[in-house]
Order: sequence, then C-alpha cells, then structure tokens
Amino acid sequence: MHKTIRPREILRRRRRRLAAVTLTLLLSVAAYLVYWWFANREWVATDDAFVTGHLITLKAQTEGTVVEILAENTQRVRQGQVLVRLDGVRAQLDFEKAQAELGETVRHLEKLTAGIQTLRQRIAARQAALNQVRHDLNRYLAAFSDGAASEQQVQNARDKIEELEAAIKEAEAEKTGIEAEVGGVDVDKHPLVEKAKSQLRLAYLEYKRRHILAPASGYVAKRRAEVGDQIKPGAPLLVIVPLDDLWIEANYLENQIAGIRPGQPAEIRVDAYGDRLVYHGRVQGINPGTGSPFALLPTDNATGNFIHIAERVPVRIGLDPEELRKNPLQPGLSTLTRIKTSEKGDALLASHTETQGEAYRTDIYEHELDDAEQLIEKIVLSNRFGKP
Repeated sequence: MHKTIRPREILRRRRRRLAAVTLTLLLSVAAYLVYWWFANREWVATDDAFVTGHLITLKAQTEGTVVEILAENTQRVRQGQVLVRLDGVRAQLDFEKAQAELGETVRHLEKLTAGIQTLRQRIAARQAALNQVRHDLNRYLAAFSDGAASEQQVQNARDKIEELEAAIKEAEAEKTGIEAEVGGVDVDKHPLVEKAKSQLRLAYLEYKRRHILAPASGYVAKRRAEVGDQIKPGAPLLVIVPLDDLWIEANYLENQIAGIRPGQPAEIRVDAYGDRLVYHGRVQGINPGTGSPFALLPTDNATGNFIHIAERVPVRIGLDPEELRKNPLQPGLSTLTRIKTSEKGDALLASHTETQGEAYRTDIYEHELDDAEQLIEKIVLSNRFGKP
C-alpha cells in the first residue's frame, strides 16, 4: 500500500528536530557558562609560563690544560665534588717561586735587624775610641804647655777626634736608615713580609684551584670542557642545575594582574605530563617591571610610531617541594598556570621568596687557605736566624 507524503508533517518533524538541537546547544552553552562561572571565574590563567630554576655556570678560576673530566651531562654531583682537573704546572711553579720569595724576604729583614745590632756595637766601639782620644788630647794639651808634647801630637789627636765623630755620625745615619726600613715591628708583621705572604696565598689559590669543585649540588648540563683544552680564567666549563629548587615564571598580561597578590594559591599543568598531573604552588612575588625595560634594546615609545601592545608582567610562583620530589621537572618546560585571585593574599609589593638553598651560598671556598697559613708560618720560622 502506497503511503502518502504530507509536506506539513515533514516540516513539523524538521522543526521539532531543529528545536531539539537548538535547545541542546543552548543547554550545553549554559552548562559550560555555569561550569566556567564556578570553576574559572576566580582564576586568571596564562600559557605563557615556564619552569625556571638556577643555572649555575661553573667557570675556571685559574689557567691550565684540562687533563681529566669527572662529570658528564645528566649526572648528579654533590657540593664540593671535583668535576674538572687542570694540569697546574704553571701554578705549581708560581707557588714554589712565592715560597722562595717569602723565605728570601724574611732572611733579608733578619739580616737588616742583625745589622742594627752590629751598628750599635760599632758606634759604641767608636765612641769608646773617641773618649780615649779626647783624654789623650787633654793630656797632650797639659804637656804641651810644659814642652813635653809636640804641636804635631796635639793636632793629630784633634784630627782623630774629628774622624771618629764623623764615623759615629755615619754609623748612626746608617742605623737610622735600617731602623726606618725595618719599621720597628716584628719580622712576622713587617709590610714586606705581609706582601710576600699575600703573594704566596694567591699562588697557593692558583695551585689549589686547578681542581675545579662543584659549588652546589645538582645535575650537570651543557658540558663544554674537553680533555686537552687550554683553559683561561673565566672560561665556562659546564652548568649545574639544582632540580630541587625550581619555580614557575608566569607572564601575565597587564590587564590580568590587578587581582594577583603574593600568597595566593596557583595550579600548574605541565605540557610534558598533560592534564593528568596538577602541581600546586603559591605566588611568591611580582616582578617590579615588565620585560621591556630590561630588554637589551628597550623600546622608545616617545616616537611617532607608537603602537599599543599589552605588556606582560612576570609573576614568580613557588612549587610544592613534595610534589616536585615525586614528579621532577626541568627548567624551560612549558606550563598552563592559573592563579586563584579570590583569595586576599598579601600586599602587592610583598615577597615570599627565600634565599636559604645551596644555590644561594656555598662554603667550599671558606677553608682554602688553611693549609697555606700553616705553610707560611713554617717558612717564616725556618728562615729566621736562631729559629728552627
């Protein structure tokens, strides 16, 4: 049996389907808006955010040739661990030269000090001789009136007195000069000795720093040193990255930062892990300027070619240390970061950043001169007259 097609019925069905689709779309949009209202209205988000950390560049402190490399990229190193060794031949020669110069300086001052005592004895001897000649002159003068002494004897005595007085003055001047050079201080504290000690300390540091140590614990990256390289002071050798001290550098548009305050909570999703893993952190501080003023070539907006561009303000967000230990990150990873601005937070200019970690201080250089001081004391004692 043939079924009759009715156009009005078809139009009614089509309108019902269209109305159902439209209603579904409207309900979906409404549901999304409701979800966004409750889930995102209290947050400001940006995808211009990256994991940031300390990149500690290890540089050579002395000159030498690389003879051994003890750390490679991706390896973890500890603070104080030897990473690179230099040959240190020149440093050793300078060190030995500085030791010899310190000993020579001490001996020179000891000789000058002994010379002062020698001059005192010489002056005393000439003074005694002068006194004797004066007594002789008095006797010659008394005998000359009686004709028992000649005029030549009297004149010779007077000439001898003048000669001895000049010799005494010369010796006193020489003693004064030596005393001025010695300075009236102990040899150990004399400026020349202190100068030689400083030169020895510098040479010792150059010699000791041929072993290049890790200033902080972390992972090795960007190793540049190769065996046989001739290294100059300041040459970069490798980079140490402490992966336990990372934070997020989130760059927010200037029209987004009005509600951001230090202390507010944040959620971070890292592209490397996707949406399945969420890191939690807190705003530590807001940088006191956008990127433009700190650029290598800052823009000059006082020109006629001004174009308004929304600037971005860097916001530092600290990460939860426990989450970071469970799921390590690397500097440079891209993130999607959002901050909950509904919480009050602290004052705009407050800062929650801390400088307590290894990346902010190191003590591996504090005791470098301990052995040098003992060596200096030994050299000084061994070169003083009458001392062991």
